[in-house]
Amino acid sequence: MNPLTNVKNIKKLGEQELQGSSKTSWHDQYKDSAWIFIGGLPYTLTEGDIIAIFSQYGEVVNINLVRDKDTGKQKGYGFLCYEDQRSTILAVDNFNGIKILGRVIRVDHVSNYKAPKESKHTDEETRKLRKEGCAPKKH
Repeated sequence: MNPLTNVKNIKKLGEQELQGSSKTSWHDQYKDSAWIFIGGLPYTLTEGDIIAIFSQYGEVVNINLVRDKDTGKQKGYGFLCYEDQRSTILAVDNFNGIKILGRVIRVDHVSNYKAPKESKHTDEETRKLRKEGCAPKKH
């Protein structure tokens, strides 16, 4: 499905929910996952940039910005995990369809996130990030 069609469909679900046409939120089916998908990202953004943007709705604990295995350049999409699942609802409702550096992004829930497999090209910092996440350490 076209990414812009997905953006419109997600917005339509939110509008229907506001009008009270459903008894439960469409977000409820994702209550067991704090992961979101982010697509349509400008290629110049880094993990730090994305964390800075998305942290306004909650504590980001992990991020996987998908990169080309050979060049290391990011592919324009990734996955982000919040400390609290309620933050995913805010991010999906408020970030889906906005423009960042001239590109319309798509933000949606992820029900069953699977971490990427390690490859011989995975650097040590990426391995550590995937294992430990990026949240501040609690003492």
